[in-house]
Amino acid sequence: MHKKTLLLLLAILLVAAAAAALIVRNQFYGSAVGQESDLYVSSRADYAGLRDSLARHIRHRWAFDRYAAHLELERSFKPGRYVLRPGMSVIEVFRMLKLGEQTPVRVTFNNVRTPAQLAGKLGRQFDADSVDFIRTFTSDSLARTLGFDSVTLFSMFIPNTYEFYWTTSPREFVARMKREYDRFWSAGRDEKRDRSGLSRLEVMTLASIVYEETRKVDEMPRIAGVYINRLRRGIPLQADPTVKYAMQDFGLRRILYRHLKYPSPYNTYINKGLPPSPICMPSIDAIDAVLGFERHDYIFFCARPTFDGYHNFARTLREHNANARAYSAELNRRKIK
Repeated sequence: MHKKTLLLLLAILLVAAAAAALIVRNQFYGSAVGQESDLYVSSRADYAGLRDSLARHIRHRWAFDRYAAHLELERSFKPGRYVLRPGMSVIEVFRMLKLGEQTPVRVTFNNVRTPAQLAGKLGRQFDADSVDFIRTFTSDSLARTLGFDSVTLFSMFIPNTYEFYWTTSPREFVARMKREYDRFWSAGRDEKRDRSGLSRLEVMTLASIVYEETRKVDEMPRIAGVYINRLRRGIPLQADPTVKYAMQDFGLRRILYRHLKYPSPYNTYINKGLPPSPICMPSIDAIDAVLGFERHDYIFFCARPTFDGYHNFARTLREHNANARAYSAELNRRKIK
């Protein structure tokens, strides 16, 4: 009887041990992630911060802590943006953090007027903050290694959607943008640019003015043609968006005579030729519109009084003045000052 009891107890212990081993194994190898989520680990985070962030995303914390301590994750985890997918085990999550197996982020930038605005946008999409980005964008030494200066470096950024690692540094970002810039300027685009007589910087600068004048893609080549005509004839561009940029007043709805005298190298009412650098980040459509500018003999244009986003074009000052009066009258009627 005593022997049977011992055997029964032994059997129970074996079953319990097997069950415990199964539970432990399940904690290490079973599903620790219930739903997909993003885990951001900053380069400034310590291990305690990592554990706190991870606690909101995974089960089996005991198993993770044991495994991480055994393999010294505290001294070797990699910062980054990680996607935790349903069904991932503790060991898979550990391995991802140990090896730095990041998931890229999609970064989009457009409709940017200044390097500071771009830095602000990027600071919300990367681990680095906006101060780091603007410091990099205004580094003359870095710009010169790329064939620019701190003023013209902004012309190198082509607006689009790109994939980056979240931990990409500002300098790495700029280096990537240089590669994209070189890729953008294909042989075909450079051939068109040669025919226009403009440098790459001049194309980007003129495209920025065209982009600020209109968002109507079908009208961009015609507006570009007007400015090309004025450049070739030595006529000041007299582009209203350059006045807004000079004054850094982008909400200005009506350009008045007093604004035209604002002293700045960007004010094309008092300076002939193009401004020193782009007044915004032009769209690819605007850049291609300058490269494929429409050939005509217009030298003036004015917004239509219908406020449909399009413009009336003129060959003579008399025609232009008539168009301008009609537009001004509509501004007055709408009480736009």
